[in-house]
Amino acid sequence: MKKVLLCCALMTAAVSMAQDLPANPQPGKCYVRCTTPDVYVNETVTITVKPAYKVLKKVPATFKTVTERVMIKPEGKKLTVVPEKWGTETVSYVSKEGGNTLSITPASFGTSSETIEIKPAYAQWELGAPAPDCASGNPNDCRYWCYKGYPAEFTTVETTTLASDASTSKTPIGSKNASYTKQVLLEPARVVEEIIPAQYKEITKTVLDNDAYTTEETVPAVTETVTKEVLKEKGGLTTWKEVECSLVEYQALPINWNLGSATLTSQARNIIDSRLMPVLAQNPGVKLEIASHTDVRGGASSNQSLSERRAKAVADYLISKGINASLLVANGYGESKIKNRCKEGVSCTEREHAVNRRTEFRLINN
Repeated sequence: MKKVLLCCALMTAAVSMAQDLPANPQPGKCYVRCTTPDVYVNETVTITVKPAYKVLKKVPATFKTVTERVMIKPEGKKLTVVPEKWGTETVSYVSKEGGNTLSITPASFGTSSETIEIKPAYAQWELGAPAPDCASGNPNDCRYWCYKGYPAEFTTVETTTLASDASTSKTPIGSKNASYTKQVLLEPARVVEEIIPAQYKEITKTVLDNDAYTTEETVPAVTETVTKEVLKEKGGLTTWKEVECSLVEYQALPINWNLGSATLTSQARNIIDSRLMPVLAQNPGVKLEIASHTDVRGGASSNQSLSERRAKAVADYLISKGINASLLVANGYGESKIKNRCKEGVSCTEREHAVNRRTEFRLINN
């Protein structure tokens, strides 16, 4: 959108007819409209991209072997006349006690996302084109201001959700039984008694020492910090400001760009610091246009792209120095505004071509 600059030296009766112009302008003075810029602050939001969860580890059951002395034949008697009568008996015992085995089901996860507003919606005043049926010959007449809105910007962060946590299940282990046979006295001797000593036997069995159990370990949550812009103070149109008349015309910004490059060198940054930063400091709220041009050598499309990238590089550097982005306009003109005879097909010296490879700036209306 074309911006309008007002120079009182060129204004006569048109001042009284124009809309929203400076009050009591002085001849020979130049004015631009200042804007109170929108003030934004950065806020950080911490989101959980992966929740905390627990990890279970199983410790198996332990067993031990014990030896036990058992009697397999008790003390008896032998009769001289009538001998004793014996029978047998089977005795059952637990040869191995039962326990449990553990199975662990690990935690499972799902995927999700969270949308964060990183730049809120905003609006700004913009100057419209002159009305096609305007009767005045002055290009500054018949114009109107539009308050144009721009939508908010969002970013989506992928997150992980806990579907089910880790768990354990037990499976019983059955016990084992065994038996042994012993003799029992059915009928003792009835006349002469003879003591028969008891008989013993050692048996081995496995018993549970410590049953199976689990240990638990907590894995902490994973978080991510997202920075977003928040509008702290709304700006808008303010008043006209008197500026140096030379600043409303294009001024040279003597940056020597490397061939085909749009990267600022340290020397270029020093030039911006010493040439542009004082102008912006002395004219707060005034909008600045950065214009970059190329010569005609090379393709028109690539020259246009290169000039746009160079203008944007200057604007980005100013923003990094704290200049509000709404006060900067970066325009690339490619090879469309040649200053000398060196047009397409014309043979020129390197010095003549260098005149067209330039970066300029000027103050413009908001």
